[in-house]
Amino acid sequence: MTAPEPSRLAYVPFVSVANMMRLIHRIGISEMLSGVAAYIEEDFHRWELFDKTPRVASHSDVGVIELMPTSDGAVYGFKYVNGHPKNTAEGLQTVTAFGLLADVQTGYPVLLSEMTVLTALRTAATSALVAKYLAPEGADTMTLIGNGAQSEFQAMAFRAICGIRKLRLYDIDPEATRKVMRNLAGQGFELTACGSAQEAIEGAQIITTCTADKQYATILTDNMVGAGVHINAIGGDCPGKTELHKDILSRADVFVEYPPQTRIEGEIQQMPADFPVTEMWEVITGAAKGRRDARQITLFDGVGFATEDFSALRYLRDQLETTGLYEALDMIADPDDPRDLFGMLQRAKTADL
Repeated sequence: MTAPEPSRLAYVPFVSVANMMRLIHRIGISEMLSGVAAYIEEDFHRWELFDKTPRVASHSDVGVIELMPTSDGAVYGFKYVNGHPKNTAEGLQTVTAFGLLADVQTGYPVLLSEMTVLTALRTAATSALVAKYLAPEGADTMTLIGNGAQSEFQAMAFRAICGIRKLRLYDIDPEATRKVMRNLAGQGFELTACGSAQEAIEGAQIITTCTADKQYATILTDNMVGAGVHINAIGGDCPGKTELHKDILSRADVFVEYPPQTRIEGEIQQMPADFPVTEMWEVITGAAKGRRDARQITLFDGVGFATEDFSALRYLRDQLETTGLYEALDMIADPDDPRDLFGMLQRAKTADL
């Protein structure tokens, strides 16, 4: 006796790390970053449709494990992600992730994917999309302070979406900077390795901070930030972790994804609960102003939000039919009679599985 053939719905498309990398090379990293950014922008325009909640976080002394859920009413999505700064010293990734999309009408999963690589793309795409609205006109030079795993993705996204060509690099670990210099050689950038954060910000119109240590740090002080710059602060992404002196926040116009989450995890956790911020969906839809003049300091306090992961997964799903770069996982029990799950289990004793 053989088991009945499972229905099509019993199989879920799964994108492995290997197939994610094949997909990026098939599409092209610049094209994929631009594509993910376009989906994020589209979903910001649909902001009011989404269920929104701060991420569900489990904190420990060494890191955090989080779930990031959302739904637009038709599709539900979530991401599992961790953040463990100590991992690098142990030869492990600081951040790992996977994500899922499901059909709201049935509750059945429709996509399961690795999201360690996809999150790197999503984070960079979000930063560059925001800078498209907030950075000074004609900006061509960006400082990258913190040259870890996210750095090259940030650089490539800002080149593809904002036209950045000059990069000034600094990390307390010189080997991290050398790694970025190697990886971005031949990518069309003018690269400058700097000996301090102060040196790195010279002449830059955009400053990206992306450090890993879980602590209240001061990567930028108030006297380092001149008029007209855009700060892309993406390293302060959990309680007890910041990168900027609070006086910078007082001088800048601060833009966030979802205030209830950013007030817990972002740079603005240092500020009073009523500290004024502008939500990026308002800027993108035209409901609020972004950059108003050449001397304005704009600051994106980016902590990552579930809708951005939803957008990235939605983009990914739309690429699978034409590329075929996925596996079919048999992960949904599919008995002939949906009431007879136990019977299916019993028949499996003699089935040729």
